[in-house]
Amino acid sequence: MEKENIAVGLDIGTTKIVAMIGKKNEYGKLEILGVGKSKSLGVARGVVNNITQTIQSIQQAVIEAEANSGYKINDVVVGIAGQHIRSIQHTDYVIRNNPEEVISGRDIQLLIDQVNKLAMLPGEEIIHVLPQEFKIDGQSEIKEPIGMYGGRLEASFHVVVGQASSIRNVGRCIQSSGIELSGLTLEPLASADAVLSQEEKEAGVALIDIGGGTTDLAIFKDGIIRHTAVVPFGGNVITDDIKEGCSIIEKQAELLKTKFGSAWPGENKDNEIVSIPGLRGRDPKEISLKNLSKIIHARVVEIIEQVFTEIKAYGHEDPRKKLIAGIVLTGGGSQLKHIKQLVEYITGMDTRIGYPNEHLAGNSSEEISSPLFATAVGLVMNSIENNSNSAYKIELKEVVVETPKQVVFQQTTQAPVIEEKREEVANVIEDEVVLETESTEHKIKRSFFDRYVEKIKDFLDNAE
Repeated sequence: MEKENIAVGLDIGTTKIVAMIGKKNEYGKLEILGVGKSKSLGVARGVVNNITQTIQSIQQAVIEAEANSGYKINDVVVGIAGQHIRSIQHTDYVIRNNPEEVISGRDIQLLIDQVNKLAMLPGEEIIHVLPQEFKIDGQSEIKEPIGMYGGRLEASFHVVVGQASSIRNVGRCIQSSGIELSGLTLEPLASADAVLSQEEKEAGVALIDIGGGTTDLAIFKDGIIRHTAVVPFGGNVITDDIKEGCSIIEKQAELLKTKFGSAWPGENKDNEIVSIPGLRGRDPKEISLKNLSKIIHARVVEIIEQVFTEIKAYGHEDPRKKLIAGIVLTGGGSQLKHIKQLVEYITGMDTRIGYPNEHLAGNSSEEISSPLFATAVGLVMNSIENNSNSAYKIELKEVVVETPKQVVFQQTTQAPVIEEKREEVANVIEDEVVLETESTEHKIKRSFFDRYVEKIKDFLDNAE
């Protein structure tokens, strides 16, 4: 039987950890087989700061995804973010031994390997080397050099660099959770794969992924990645501001933000008030929604202005570098009311909310199509590109118990064999054979007469 190409993505976020198992269906769309979600306890601003808690959260998400899908996870592609991420532009070249031979993928790989050996600052490591445009013997603006002739192959690269210790900590957490690390992907690139169309990447677009601990930015133009950045602020700082400003606990602040919060204070009337239960018998607190929106507005403006500074640093104001498709917002923070209007107001660029449903199969649940899961969907897509068999179906297993002249089978599908059932089968009495299948709980008892006939048959067979 042909092996299924099952892909697994693991999004280690600041607020949640998501393990997602998926495969491509016959229409080339992504079919999600199982999702596991757990509260992220050991991560701050996209960086692991408590190994033990992170391992527990990863295991919880993985177990849930396995239980939902009936697949066992081998390895995962993991998203990486955090304020230690930076990107640089670099140009490099190779001189080919035989210019009469056409350029192949091997030549490009040689060039990429050469860039991977670049000397970085102490404690830094290269995460991605992304070719942008190629030059062959001085002829520039070549997007696909394979199949062309030439002696000197040159390319400009977008190199993403991160802190080696942070990357190793992530690897350590995954291996300690009992799974292997098959690849690392920068989170904004994964989100971009999930929510952007090829047309937008060609026209020029900025993807802003507002997560819990960080806000990630990826800029595309002419179908090529041009700039990436990670701003060390996200939805959690908004919650902290509400907590301080209204003197309430974090859980209440988070609920206020998601249920009643708005990034545009003008929308709330002065007399709109929410009452919050007091702690341990204290009087309830009354909070004005207008004040709540003012707190949220101040912090969102700060985050968007920092991201807009990065967009300007790329050169958006240069007519040749203009991002015609504007901005796409995704991540949990993009679900804040009126954030689209505020981003348009601050940047003057067209904005839409990015949902990962374009690449998902039609029967996907509404929850998976939410911007919250954009990074996880992108990581699964990345894993599919690697042709990885990251998970395998928990096969039918047979537990064989030998009794005189009899064999008992127990079938299990989808879920792992449970210890109790093993014991149950081991204790099968000679008088009764139980056949259990997943579809029915039906038990067939074989009569004494049937067994008697079988024994006679055995006796006759042996006599021959």
